[in-house]
Amino acid sequence: MRKIRDVLRLTAEGMSSRKIAASLSIGATTVVDCQRRARAVDLGWPLPEDMTDEVLEARLFPASTALARAMSRRPIPDWASLHRELKRPGVTLLLLWEEYRERHPDGVGYSWFCEIYQTWKGRLTPTMRQTHIAGERMFVDYAGKKPHLVNPTTGELIEVELFVAVLGASNLTYAEATWTQTLADWIGAHTRAFAFFGGVAALTVIDNLRAGITKACFYEPQINRTYADMAKHYRTVPLPARPNKPRDKAKVEVGVQIATRWIIAKLRNRTFFSLSELNAAVRECVTQINERVTRHLGASRRTLFEQIERAALKPLPAEPYVFAQWKKCSAGIDYHVEIKPYFYSVPFTLMREELWARYTETSVEVFHRDIRVAAHPRIPADGRKHSTLPEHMPSSHRRFANWTLERIKRQAGEIGPSVSALVDIILRDRPHPEQGFRSCIGILRLAERYDRQRLEAACSRALEIRSPSYTSVKSILQNRLDRKRPDKAADGPAILHNNIRGRGYYH
Repeated sequence: MRKIRDVLRLTAEGMSSRKIAASLSIGATTVVDCQRRARAVDLGWPLPEDMTDEVLEARLFPASTALARAMSRRPIPDWASLHRELKRPGVTLLLLWEEYRERHPDGVGYSWFCEIYQTWKGRLTPTMRQTHIAGERMFVDYAGKKPHLVNPTTGELIEVELFVAVLGASNLTYAEATWTQTLADWIGAHTRAFAFFGGVAALTVIDNLRAGITKACFYEPQINRTYADMAKHYRTVPLPARPNKPRDKAKVEVGVQIATRWIIAKLRNRTFFSLSELNAAVRECVTQINERVTRHLGASRRTLFEQIERAALKPLPAEPYVFAQWKKCSAGIDYHVEIKPYFYSVPFTLMREELWARYTETSVEVFHRDIRVAAHPRIPADGRKHSTLPEHMPSSHRRFANWTLERIKRQAGEIGPSVSALVDIILRDRPHPEQGFRSCIGILRLAERYDRQRLEAACSRALEIRSPSYTSVKSILQNRLDRKRPDKAADGPAILHNNIRGRGYYH
């Protein structure tokens, strides 16, 4: 109406319609239409001092004011209820308008219906302006402010993390305290959040937390392999927010703010000595948050969830996700991969190939090009260092697979004391006993070609000449030296010469 007044003033000053339009940044046809309406009701400049904008509008645009009065007499939709219905999958304003007209044939038209709804929606808080379809998105993040525990022994304050998850359509909120933001706590919080909601959203919007995103990128973020494995188990798709774009996850930003106010701040004067004690109090606060009736929609988060979102969530899998870590590795020349501090075999043909190991508390699986090529039970903490499956070994190695230290020593003792002593020396002199396996097995297998008495005598001779090896024992047997005792050393020096003083010189 201010510009209409300016049009009437400039027209009275004799300015052309084109110049008026350029001066007021409006269309020339608008200026001409305003001048025409003013002449039709014999309205000129200056206007009466008591003429308000409403009176001026009624004089110039009688049809619109009549329509507005008629609109005020028509039934007004329940905009809060319609706003909730729009969150259901497939529900549109056109469908809601048609249902409105079926109940109220004299109701407003579709264009006015949409315009009035947008005006009502504009009065909501900024975080409510986004439209989230039921069952489509779950937003997750950690709170910036941290709750704390008290060490019952030292009285030291221990900061912990507060995980927050919010469903997009109903704003149903889940929160729990975890020790850290590491991968195990991050995955565990997700599985408990899914269980709390009783279903899974199609998309899980996450911040660029290291546990979830290994490389933050605007175009192609790289998702942690374990996190992707968990998402695949629950049939949800991780959707990283763009770096430095908090509006991509505005739902959880507000959820974190609410959790900070109604959980952390509310519990600030209470003392907790364990994480379970803190989480019990957090659960009480979460219940209160979800049961509180929102001011604009006239319903609680729990009510909205039950009405519009529970049925839209995907069902939970039969079993919860078992936390498993992934490690990119390769097999060395011994066809074993290292999951510190232990080693697990893979088929020997995959030596030096790029592999992925997936390991839990109870098992280790190895994949090559997404095909599982090996599976082992996890080696216990006090167990041996290697887990080797016979089918992974080349044929030349497989014949030694069933030999152990105990078996070697037992068979050597069955043959004779000299064989047993020689085997002990060989195993003892190697940096690792396994390095002497082949020598010992070779000596024991000589019993298949020679009788045990000869092998015992050959080992005895090898000990006497201080040559404890498979090669020496084999040479003694081949040359029949086991039947000949070695000559005893003479009392005097082996060589007589004037320059050799002898041991008597020093006594």
